[in-house]
Amino acid sequence: MSHNIYIYILVAALTSALIRILPLTLIRGKIENQFIQSFLFYLPYVTLAVMTFPAIIEATQVPIAGIAALVLGIIAAWYGASLFKVAVLCCGVVFVVEMAAGFIP
Repeated sequence: MSHNIYIYILVAALTSALIRILPLTLIRGKIENQFIQSFLFYLPYVTLAVMTFPAIIEATQVPIAGIAALVLGIIAAWYGASLFKVAVLCCGVVFVVEMAAGFIP
């Protein structure tokens, strides 16, 4: 079983290297396709969202607190609130909802 860990590390290293090396070697010119350009532009945002949104809901004692904070945070950001104000609002929403649910004495 201890030899398998080296195989896992090797496969992970090769996969990581190939993901970084192949685009540099295969794509030499400017990407003209509008669909691929927009796909590559939005890929980091989608990846961040996929990792962040489930954690927002699962980090609270009551899932509805996370959902309420997420919705109100999106609304506040949509109307131009700063990152600090959105974070304070979301923390306050989670606190109030969890206090109302009886998880905070």
